[in-house]
Amino acid sequence: MVNRLFCFIIIVLVVCNAYAQLVYHDASLFPLLGKATDFSGARYERFPDSLKHVSRTPLWNLSRNSAGMAIRFRSNSTTVAVKWTVLSNTHMNHMTDTGAKGLDLYCLQKNGNWRFVNSARPKGKTNQAIIIKNMHPEEREYMLYLPLYDGLVSLSVGIDSLATISQPLMDYPIRKKPVVFYGTSILQGGCASRPGMAHTNIISRRLNRECINLGFSGNAFLDLEVAKVIAEVEAGAFVLDFVPNASVAKMKERMETFYRIIRNKHPDTPIIFIEDPIFPHTFYDERVAKEVRRKNDTLKEIFNHLKQQKEKNIIFISSKNMLGEDGEATVDGIHFTDLGMMRYADLVCPVIKKAIR
Repeated sequence: MVNRLFCFIIIVLVVCNAYAQLVYHDASLFPLLGKATDFSGARYERFPDSLKHVSRTPLWNLSRNSAGMAIRFRSNSTTVAVKWTVLSNTHMNHMTDTGAKGLDLYCLQKNGNWRFVNSARPKGKTNQAIIIKNMHPEEREYMLYLPLYDGLVSLSVGIDSLATISQPLMDYPIRKKPVVFYGTSILQGGCASRPGMAHTNIISRRLNRECINLGFSGNAFLDLEVAKVIAEVEAGAFVLDFVPNASVAKMKERMETFYRIIRNKHPDTPIIFIEDPIFPHTFYDERVAKEVRRKNDTLKEIFNHLKQQKEKNIIFISSKNMLGEDGEATVDGIHFTDLGMMRYADLVCPVIKKAIR
């Protein structure tokens, strides 16, 4: 009896030790969501390589950030860990490192909703973290969001040595007819506390539809090569949220041409225009308040001109109720906190849902 008990304990210890040993799998083996093109020079970049010497240098550098991208996989592991190396080791004074260069794990529930599991917090350029452990060993569908304000050199997912990791069985988020977003630092994810809280990622989970994030911090200047990248996507809707960066002069010069590049390839796809947010500090800063009004008036003017030309399936979203009335939705008067991201999603998501129905 003692020998049997001893053997049983040894077997349990061996099995537990085997599960405790982590084996890492290159994330390139699994589907990558959130890319507008398959022709990028590196897997986690957002522009095709052909734009490397065409786009403005700041725009090209930002295109190497992995904003809005996510890895999908399935595993029965009791532990999920990650190793990742970032491109630039970005650090900012108004955004968490977890949001800028960390990772965010979500799990698909039986009701079809995605639930936050935990984040992988970065410590520098090269990182390793256990996201979750001590789980019951059952098959689960996962989505791992990538950094918002940095790029990735490498990424691997660690699981128990006796566990399996495989391609997702569920086609969630739905990849057919993704929603393509173009915009500014806010759209890129500034300043969400973690990648899953960027509003494009919130909207993707709510719709269970793939979203493509083409947000470029401080550089949404209606560059026409970006419109050409956008136009190559067979999208369910296009969301254009460039006003915080684009000057009145740039809108008058480029907005209609930018729109036409997309519309000529997609004559029936909804195209949504969004106003400049009414930033909290405009309540006090009269110069900024005047500039916001001028830009929003210009957007309305050009939008109405398109309507007069009988353009169909174009939608205008006012920013009046975007951030609420309490002034609490930004980190610096401009960039959104998680609260701001949620309020943006609350405003925009129903419009998109109706448009792609």
